[in-house]
Amino acid sequence: MTKNQRIQSFEKLGTYLLSDESEISALLTIVAVKNPWYTPENVRRQFQAIAQNLTATKLNEWTTNVTDEESDKTVALVLAGNIPLVGFHDILCVLISGFNVQIKPSSDDAGLTAWLLQTLIDIEPAFAAKIKIVERLEAHDLIIATGSNNSARYFDYYFGKKPHIIRKNRNSVAVITGNETVEELAQLGHDIFDYFGLGCRSVSKFFIPANYDIARFYESIEGFKAIIQHHKYVNNYDYNKSIMLINGDVHFDNGFLLLKEDDRWASPLAVVHFSRYEDLAVVKTKINADQENIQCVVSSENLHISAPNFRFGDSQCPALDDYADGVDVLAFLSENR
Repeated sequence: MTKNQRIQSFEKLGTYLLSDESEISALLTIVAVKNPWYTPENVRRQFQAIAQNLTATKLNEWTTNVTDEESDKTVALVLAGNIPLVGFHDILCVLISGFNVQIKPSSDDAGLTAWLLQTLIDIEPAFAAKIKIVERLEAHDLIIATGSNNSARYFDYYFGKKPHIIRKNRNSVAVITGNETVEELAQLGHDIFDYFGLGCRSVSKFFIPANYDIARFYESIEGFKAIIQHHKYVNNYDYNKSIMLINGDVHFDNGFLLLKEDDRWASPLAVVHFSRYEDLAVVKTKINADQENIQCVVSSENLHISAPNFRFGDSQCPALDDYADGVDVLAFLSENR
């Protein structure tokens, strides 16, 4: 396949993901049974986020430096499963660059990756020879692995001698200045609640001015209260609320999201940590100093920081060149052809 053929195939895939085909509706029902976190709404949301990037214009601009030739090398991908199709961007990078791909999906994948790749093969049968899904990694030339800090140490031990990208835990942060409109704060709700807050792009902590009224934030995100109806989310909410009450931790509670003043970036599910600040410059310095633990930052304004900076509501919809952990996968593949 030429690069143009690969681009055309992915463009058709994007169009299909936005369709109302009965096959997709049936798939969403099955997936939600296999993994209750993968609700039809969240899978559709991911389809839309993927499809918005799969246009000929965006793909051509993104792959300007990608050669037309195919490679006989195989890239192994160890994928996470915290949110639906979280590893799609890596798959896209490898296939659009002409490599073979060997994929080990997460046990939480619910068959989504296999379905998506079969759909791609149906669109362009030549991909069948380029794609292999495995339970155990076989011979490969490069590897991209995503997991926890613990699994990252395992990956580095076993795969460190080959060209690799190994990703660890990261969290995302919001910075509230106090000048936001109700609508902007409502958009922040998407950064917190989309995919139940399970993604590395989900906001797990925010910074607020010293005199900020928490009630203003809670009023703005009232439209997300239906999340408490999800049985797995409410179990986490109830558990973490109980722990805070038993420990006597000072916290805020609106009935579906707990807020706790805490310096840590990571927070439990259904909890967001916050810190108050007197000087925004201090917040920027803190973020820049610890950016290796931060996936992205959302704010109503450009903070001019080192970490990727998104507008409220946009953290879960990265562009093609918004690489996880800031590592350019296309460049990595190009250097190791």
